[in-house]
This record gives sequence, structure tokens and C-alpha cells, in this order.
Amino acid sequence: MSLLFRAVVLAAIASGATILHAQSYPAKPIRIVVPYPPGGTSDILARLIGAKMTESWGQQVVVESRPGANGNIGAELVARSAPDGYVTMLGDIGTLTISPAIYPKLTFDPAKDFAPVTMVAYSPHILCVHPSVPVKTVKELIALAKSRPGKLNYAAASLGGAPHLAGIEFALRTGVSWEYIPYKGGAQAVAETVAGQSEVLFNGMLATYPHVKSGRLRLLAVSSGKRMSSIPDVPTVAESGLPGFETGSWQGVLAPPGTSRDIVAKLNGEIIRIVNAADMKEKLANQGAEVLTMTPEQFGDFIRKEKARWAKVVKDSGAKFD
Repeated sequence: MSLLFRAVVLAAIASGATILHAQSYPAKPIRIVVPYPPGGTSDILARLIGAKMTESWGQQVVVESRPGANGNIGAELVARSAPDGYVTMLGDIGTLTISPAIYPKLTFDPAKDFAPVTMVAYSPHILCVHPSVPVKTVKELIALAKSRPGKLNYAAASLGGAPHLAGIEFALRTGVSWEYIPYKGGAQAVAETVAGQSEVLFNGMLATYPHVKSGRLRLLAVSSGKRMSSIPDVPTVAESGLPGFETGSWQGVLAPPGTSRDIVAKLNGEIIRIVNAADMKEKLANQGAEVLTMTPEQFGDFIRKEKARWAKVVKDSGAKFD
């Protein structure tokens, strides 16, 4: 009975400490780790959210870029961090659902080694070319690529990332071949295409569309299921001869495994409040991104299903990633 009493007391103390910790959270600066170089979609979103969290919580929220290995270096850092809510990650489709399919020796499992907080946003890819490429439609691009097999450079925003796989699926569906040029993230892939070093790319709208508006990239199509209300004159890839073609990028926030449910719930509520504010929704919509939030449980289920989906895509493509 004495041992049982002590066990009950210790459990009560631990529970009380957890509740007090959640109530006082945050009591110091928070880090949002972005496992990609600055300037990409995830980095843009993290900085928008971090600035709003700093305002509302009165604690500095610092965005820290930890690129490398298609996001795996930054993700592993967060997966191994203390579960106290002061280190979080804004990850995306590549790190969380594609990496397990292309890195057999991955040291963490995205479906198990994080505490999901919420999805934040979804944006379709847009298919763009450098203005020097003499095409204005998807059909013209296909014809040009077939006339120059292996000659067009495709900017792959990190090997094995969603934009890279979008290019692979497009090539498989159309029978074209092009040279994949790997970059260290979406920002670099876009910059090199703007500079003319690469000629074609699929990439998220948030990081890419500003260059379309400035005339430095030519937009051919969007990879959403239907035309976007913000750019209604731009056709989808699907209606341009590839029925059912739909790709895109999504981003979400996660914490280290073992983070208390109370802290996860507090982060979830604050982030959902921020991204659903009218000014934030308008800002994202103007750049082609749609706010999409979930409960922690829904986000966890989504990651597991997407992980299985992309494992099949990679297997069916036969693509090799060095």
C-alpha cells in the first residue's frame, strides 16, 4: 500500500507539473526550424506565423534555417529535441511523406517521431518556363521537349522533393525527357530558372508566383484539380492533356515526440487563429496558397496516408535517388 501510495503521489505531482508548465508556456523564446534554405515556401510561411506569434505571446519566435539532405537534417534535429514546446518545425510534403520512400536509411520516422500540431497551408505547383523558352502552352512545351530529348534543363527543388517528383510524373505521362538539375531548395531553383540556368520547373505558388507577376518567369499551367480563382485564365495541367494530373505542396507544424498534449493544443489553437485571420488568408491567397488547418490527430493521420501514397509513386516510377 505504501508503494502504491507513493506511486499515486508521484503521478499526481508529475501531472500537476505538466499542467503548470503548459499554463506558463511560453516563458522563453521559441524556435521554428525550417529544414530548407531561406526564401522558399516553408521559410516564408514560418516567418509570417512567427511574427504574429511574437506579437500575441510576447515571446520572441525565431525562424532558424537548417537545410540539408532534402530537409532530413533539420527534421532529425527537431525529432531529437527536448519535448518542451520551445523547438518546433515547419515541415512540408517532401520531408514528412516523400523522404521515407527515397532514403531507406532515414534515422527517423516522420509518422512516429514527431508530435503533429497542424497543417498550415496548401498550394498547387505551377508549371513555369524561362521567358526565352519558345512555348506558351503545355502542349507546346511537350512538343518542344520531344524535339529536344534530354536538352531542356528541369530545375529540381531538392532531389526527391515534391516539385522533383512532379517533373518525373509529368515526363512519365507525356514521354518527354529532360535533364534534372538539383538545387538546395525552392528559392534556389526559382532563382536559377529566373537567371536562365534552368528552363523548366514545377514549384509552389507562394515562392514562385511573384516572379511570374514580374515577368521573369512564364506561367503555363497550375497543377490543381480545378482552375484557381486568383488566376482564372490559367489552365490546369489536367485540362491541357493530362487528365487527373494534380500535384502540390503543403506545409505543417510539428513538435518533438513526447510534447505534452496541452502544449500541442496551445500551439494548435494559436497557429490556427493566426493563419485564419483575414489579413493572413488574403496574403496567402494573393500568392496562390490556401489556408488548410487540422487537429493534431487529423494531421497525424494525414501524414501516415500521404507517406503510403508517395511510397507507391516512387516505387512505380522506378526513379533512383543518389
